[in-house]
Amino acid sequence: MTRDWPSPSATVRELFRRGAEIALDPRADWVAELHRASLSGAGMRPVAEDPVLAEATRRANLANLLHWAAANVQRPGERVPVDLGPEVLEASRDLVRRGLDHSGLDAYRTAQGVAWRRWMEICFRLTEDPGELRELLDVSALSITTFIDDTVAAVSARMSAERAELTRGAHAERRAAVSLLLEGAPLGRARAEAQLGYGLTGPHTAVIVWGGSGPGVSEQLEAAAEATMRASGAARRLTVVAGATALWVWLPVGRAPEVDAVAAGLSTAPDVRVAIGRPGTDVDGFRRSHLDAATTQQMLARLTSPQQVARHEDVQLVALLTSQPTRADEFLADTLGGLLGADPETQLMVLTYVRELGNATRTAQRLYTHRNTVLRRLARADELLPRPLADDVLAVAAALEVLRWRGRAG
Repeated sequence: MTRDWPSPSATVRELFRRGAEIALDPRADWVAELHRASLSGAGMRPVAEDPVLAEATRRANLANLLHWAAANVQRPGERVPVDLGPEVLEASRDLVRRGLDHSGLDAYRTAQGVAWRRWMEICFRLTEDPGELRELLDVSALSITTFIDDTVAAVSARMSAERAELTRGAHAERRAAVSLLLEGAPLGRARAEAQLGYGLTGPHTAVIVWGGSGPGVSEQLEAAAEATMRASGAARRLTVVAGATALWVWLPVGRAPEVDAVAAGLSTAPDVRVAIGRPGTDVDGFRRSHLDAATTQQMLARLTSPQQVARHEDVQLVALLTSQPTRADEFLADTLGGLLGADPETQLMVLTYVRELGNATRTAQRLYTHRNTVLRRLARADELLPRPLADDVLAVAAALEVLRWRGRAG
């Protein structure tokens, strides 16, 4: 039985409108808390660990918050209609494609708890009158709960339709076969190859292509996948649509393409990122190379790295060092001391010097500078470091490599 919607007093409607205006421009820490909560549920770990799914979930939750607030600015206290905009639809499609649709719905409930706490803070600032506050909170609780319930029901229905669509045709068979292979399920090689249209014997290099936005995102992803294939020298590729903004690609080559060669082909897809796994052989290599590419993708997202292309073999140490962000920050501070806040030129000088095995002349040549400049900056670095560079060269090099992937130290 549907509950009759209350009709708030004129005073409470005005309070609701004023509160919604505040919520329509949420503080950055509120949004950050909303995102943390939405990705922290027990079943959300696979979503939180995937940069594409996590970002889609963030966009969907923020879109829902802003839609609810905007509706209450226009019609304060009235029932807010569901708005399955592009952010919400893309998130639901991506979750269904990965078989994580039930987990994704948890995000709406956890986000609801954060939104309610923050909304109560707003309400308590709007009025001190007990009667007005009680009425405002009663209507607010009904409004938020109903909006989330309606949204979850609408998203669930959309997911069911998407799931039915995905179970039909060759693309569905390909996605299912890849999922089984990645999970290590006992899928016969001949059957898998028939479903994939791709041979599993021999070398494989896996690639994840993701990012982009707007109506041309599919074309950008495809262009990036094609550029990566050309850079590898492969004549064909296996491509699986992993979401609205992600492709999983396998190339039948035993050597990962060079980063510069891939990047050179991305001029038409400047917002797309490419993560490349280590080459592997046969079914185990097919699986492992993809997991390497996923680890590389996660590292780029975790560090908010400006790098557009990365190979696992180039970032393996950095990915390991930064798998726990808090511990990574402690490592950087303990290892670099004052060099952590030094100018990028000095950081780059030290990193290049280590790469050149302590040869100041080669360092100067690599950086197109004078040898005396190298020596002067090295002396400055020794003053900033907690321990002399010569006594801690490996740790300092590793720390500066982390900074490089964060967009500093060259």
